[in-house]
Amino acid sequence: MMNIALIAHDRKKDEMVNFVVAYEHVFQGHHLYATGTTGLRIMENTKLDIHRYMSGPLGGDQQIGAMVAQNELDLIIFLRDPLMAQPHEPDITALLRLCDVQGIPCATNMATAEILVKALDRGDFAWREIVHKYKQGEE
Repeated sequence: MMNIALIAHDRKKDEMVNFVVAYEHVFQGHHLYATGTTGLRIMENTKLDIHRYMSGPLGGDQQIGAMVAQNELDLIIFLRDPLMAQPHEPDITALLRLCDVQGIPCATNMATAEILVKALDRGDFAWREIVHKYKQGEE
């Protein structure tokens, strides 16, 4: 079971909802987190249960960033709008930097999101289980 965050800028929310609807069967059984409106829109269109944080500009990106910093997320799908300036751009940059620091896969466009979700469906993200078993063997 993976911890997955879903974030979408305003002009990408419809795209995110359609994506999650298409792959709802993959997301079932995982712990899902999202920024406010994105999470609400997904829940309105699917049967998925999502822990919702605040809206991105109000601190939601930072709340998800805190999960990344604590190594509590396995995957982030963040559909960004590269053609629209965001008032909370520093928060977005910090979140992406944290993903790089912690080695968390982060899709920022539909093509990469689809690759990561198909890998999730195949079970390619078992590294946490492998590390956990390894650490238990050492103790």
